[in-house]
Amino acid sequence: MDGIERPHPKSRAPKIRLSRRDFVVTGITAGFALAVQPVQAQTVITTDTNGLVAGPVEIPVSDGTIPGYRARPDGKGPYATVLVIHEAWGVHEHIQDICRRLAKVGYFAVAPELVARQGDPRALTDTSQILQQIINKVPDAEVASDLDATVAWARKDKAANTVKLGVTGFCWGGRQVWMYAFHNPKLKAAVSWYGFLNHPDSPITPKGPLDLVARLKVPVLGLYGGADSNIPVAQVKEMEAKLKAAHKHCEFMIYPDAPHAFNADYRPSYRPEAAKDGWARTLAWFKAHGVA
Repeated sequence: MDGIERPHPKSRAPKIRLSRRDFVVTGITAGFALAVQPVQAQTVITTDTNGLVAGPVEIPVSDGTIPGYRARPDGKGPYATVLVIHEAWGVHEHIQDICRRLAKVGYFAVAPELVARQGDPRALTDTSQILQQIINKVPDAEVASDLDATVAWARKDKAANTVKLGVTGFCWGGRQVWMYAFHNPKLKAAVSWYGFLNHPDSPITPKGPLDLVARLKVPVLGLYGGADSNIPVAQVKEMEAKLKAAHKHCEFMIYPDAPHAFNADYRPSYRPEAAKDGWARTLAWFKAHGVA
């Protein structure tokens, strides 16, 4: 599993504030190579900032601020807004690049650091540590609240059009795409990349996508790998059948030979053909459903 959970004792830590410098230096850049093992020598896709306004931001939330990364075209806008939900590794270079890719085609893209309260996943080298110490301690309700806060923050920026709102995410973030689609009916469209459909047995993650189908009011595109050892094809088919029976507007694409994290171009799991097709489908899905 690619996700990370963090402890969320709000009673003990009611305020959190990570400075932009701390987030960039210790969070994104310095720890990225350590957190993602195994990794390739470099990312396959690197998107420059020419013609963009891009960089770290601070986002007010219910108990302080959390860091994030924002990219948009260098113009007045307003631009349709896309929330980008990170994997277990946090808002590292790959997630920042996803934001820049979206900005290059005309979006205001923002990726909030949704595990900031629980710790820095880039400071850990072992996936099990990331899961136990960070990811498994992040309440679903907190993620939804922080995403709502991110939308509210973007709404105050004249360059962002949050009426035309979409969301996409990967792995742990892919699951949170489903969860946010259940939570926020004002979303125009959502795209989940290999998002987990069940849920950990925990009071802070009491239900998963398979449990919440009846709530869905948002068009969702699911992109999955047929060779994903973490998410069986049978489970994806079960989700698809439940959505169809409930008359929900969703589509699935299963890439037969693709493993989990096939879009992660910094890892050996990267499959360029599936990633390219998935990206094209993502943009088409957003455009078809008013996120453009």
